[in-house]
Amino acid sequence: MSHQRAKPIVQQPAGALTLPAGYPNFLKDVKSRIRSARLKATLSANQELICLYWGIGRDILARQRLEGWGTSVIDRLSADLSREFPDMKGFSARNLIYMKMFARAYAAGSILQRPVAKLPWRHNICILEKIKAADQRLWYAQKAIENGWNRDILVLQIESDLYHRQGKAVTNFKATLPAPQSDLAEQAMKDPYVFDFLAMSEGMRERGLESGLLDQVQRFLIELGVGFAFVGRQVRLEVGGEDYFIDLLFYHLRLRCYVVVELKAGKFKPEYAGKMNFYLSAVDDRLRHEDDKPSIGLILCKAKHRLTAEYALRGISTPIGVADWKAPNMPESLRRSLPSVAELEAELRSAPLRREAH
Repeated sequence: MSHQRAKPIVQQPAGALTLPAGYPNFLKDVKSRIRSARLKATLSANQELICLYWGIGRDILARQRLEGWGTSVIDRLSADLSREFPDMKGFSARNLIYMKMFARAYAAGSILQRPVAKLPWRHNICILEKIKAADQRLWYAQKAIENGWNRDILVLQIESDLYHRQGKAVTNFKATLPAPQSDLAEQAMKDPYVFDFLAMSEGMRERGLESGLLDQVQRFLIELGVGFAFVGRQVRLEVGGEDYFIDLLFYHLRLRCYVVVELKAGKFKPEYAGKMNFYLSAVDDRLRHEDDKPSIGLILCKAKHRLTAEYALRGISTPIGVADWKAPNMPESLRRSLPSVAELEAELRSAPLRREAH
């Protein structure tokens, strides 16, 4: 004997909220869509979930606009959905409010056509909370997809204002590199660079500065940007019977070239450009493979006068960028326990040769 399942009834205890007339049908419709989305989740779990959340948020906004739904209805909807789908954790009242924010932020056009549809929900919440401008939201979403950022790295990039820093270094790339190589190289540079990896722990000095730097290579690479591969530090170049040492050497996988990085504790000086030109000429002659692009230099200084840097690079035939670096604000007690950039420079100069094959 078959048993027909009774239709759900919205019970109203004495003194309880009087629900709008259209609420039961709305709840039924949302439940149906949730079930449908769950069936499709094995094929495209994240995108289905994002589209589901966007659709729920859009419809809540519409009901609020047309019927004046308030917070109490959102709370009731959260309770009903959580009871119906106890294995799904995304129907808290707070998350329903995020769905509203999400739908409001991307109201125009299909959500499927936007990069946010490909991001995990927690990434989208982070972007919603931290960024107000629509163009910046979409920019960070696209970069997160392109670079495979996890949520922690996304937060780091937003809080360090990558949107306004990327592509802002002083360079001579347009005069020294062919297009589109010059444009790609320009976008690979930032200004300023944020060296928060210098403040990772109070025990950095005790472990030894050299091992501490190597421990933080991953964080340094994150700040440099996608595509940078660490080759070595204090890389020795023998020229004219004398030894010269490059502070940091990287290879950029997208640009297909070596990148020489010089770290300076003080303000930019014009003579730094001449020294970098020397290093790049030597790297191109001694290390560059025949199918590599021309090597690029990046001079990182505590400060610079933009016009001074532009004049220093003018007329130099090798591609060089100049950018500032900054360290995060820290309590004085913590700052005293960390190595200064001057100490980093001194340690780099005195460290033994360390090379990794390209």
